[in-house]
Amino acid sequence: MKKIIMMMAASLMLTGCGLYSKYERPDVNTQGLIRDVVSDGDTLTLNTDENFGNLPWREVFTDPQLQGLIATALENNTDLRNAALNVKMMEDMLTVAKLAFLPSVGIAPQGTISRLQMDGASTSKTYQLPISASWNVDLFGNILSQKRSAQMQLLSTKDYQVVVKTNIICGVANLYYTLMMLDEQLAILNDMEGLTKETWEMMKLQNQLGMARSTSVQSAEASYYSVQAQAVDLKRQIREMENSMSLLLNEPGHQIPRGKFSEQSLPSEFSAGVGIQLLANRADVHAAEMALAQCYYDTETARSRFYPNITVSGTAMFTNNLGAAVVNPGKWLLSAVGSLTQPIFQHGQIVAGLKVAKAKQEQAYNTWQNTILKAGNEVSNALLLYNSSDEKSKLEAKQVEVLQQNVEDTKLLYRSKGSSYLEVIQAQSSLLNARINKVQDDFSKMQAVVNLYQALGGGSK
Repeated sequence: MKKIIMMMAASLMLTGCGLYSKYERPDVNTQGLIRDVVSDGDTLTLNTDENFGNLPWREVFTDPQLQGLIATALENNTDLRNAALNVKMMEDMLTVAKLAFLPSVGIAPQGTISRLQMDGASTSKTYQLPISASWNVDLFGNILSQKRSAQMQLLSTKDYQVVVKTNIICGVANLYYTLMMLDEQLAILNDMEGLTKETWEMMKLQNQLGMARSTSVQSAEASYYSVQAQAVDLKRQIREMENSMSLLLNEPGHQIPRGKFSEQSLPSEFSAGVGIQLLANRADVHAAEMALAQCYYDTETARSRFYPNITVSGTAMFTNNLGAAVVNPGKWLLSAVGSLTQPIFQHGQIVAGLKVAKAKQEQAYNTWQNTILKAGNEVSNALLLYNSSDEKSKLEAKQVEVLQQNVEDTKLLYRSKGSSYLEVIQAQSSLLNARINKVQDDFSKMQAVVNLYQALGGGSK
């Protein structure tokens, strides 16, 4: 009884020393995590109650064809399937860690037939039906810390599954908008191809009438071929994007059905937050913290190896072989034993194991901090991209309007011999570049929305 009381007292003392303590989140400085998109010195302060990352992906990406593609990718993508299998494996490993608290039980039946080679000797038949059990008394938290480590590993694996899901959703959306952007740029080039072809035909006619030089005809023809070459390059990019999308869908390369660039509607009012609350949805941030927690419990496991290992084992055997006597029917033979193993000299392995565990815990803490900073950086960059692209798009809309008028005015001047054809080509080229740039910046706005959604951990719901 005294021994039991002493063991309980020792257990309470060890609890106070931290062997049974649970992981608690360390302090981390999140001041200035998100920069304001306007002021260089201020941080962003917005309402956390309406976090953009909390929206289900179907409410963010409302295009029916895009929704169908995302649903297909989530069902077929091999990376997501493998992530689900990893979760299943970690669940099995956690079950093993939980069962370690229970005794191990085994049975090993034996039977023997023996007979002396002499006249009148009888045959001796003996048997044993032993059932053995062994229980490791987890007085110093070794099994408990291993179980908690397995729990943290399972949570981290589930977080990775969410990360894969978010990446697939946002990857499909980005490719979808890229395809529509390329379609829009190709449509602009097709318009410009018709315009340059018309100009070339007009220049040939004027050259035949002696109203234009042959060099002007050559310039018009070169401009026409230049637009055609750009169109060929865009068609190649469209095929490549379709192949990339098909790979995400886990399908052979094929044409991707899609809507029109100008008909897309995405959220334009965003609400984020500041500090660690902003990143509550970020599965990679939570996974990094769970990796830190796992290393914390691994350190506890390494520390527990300095303490004794207490094992209680027992055997119950039904046998008819009791030494020199053979009894029929058999009798029960019961035995129990307790053992304590205290490590004294293990070639420095236990000490080294604890040092390594502590170093890994410090590495995990550094990784967690860096993950938080990267997440804040991604949010800042996405908001900055959206605002700058929106501002540029508005300016480019005015630029396109002016250049369209400039093309018409330059043509009228040329027909009245008030300008050279070089000015017409330059005006058309400027208009083409402005229209393409505007489409590119409109696409950057869409991409910024997708990036911000991903940076805030969207797609987990």
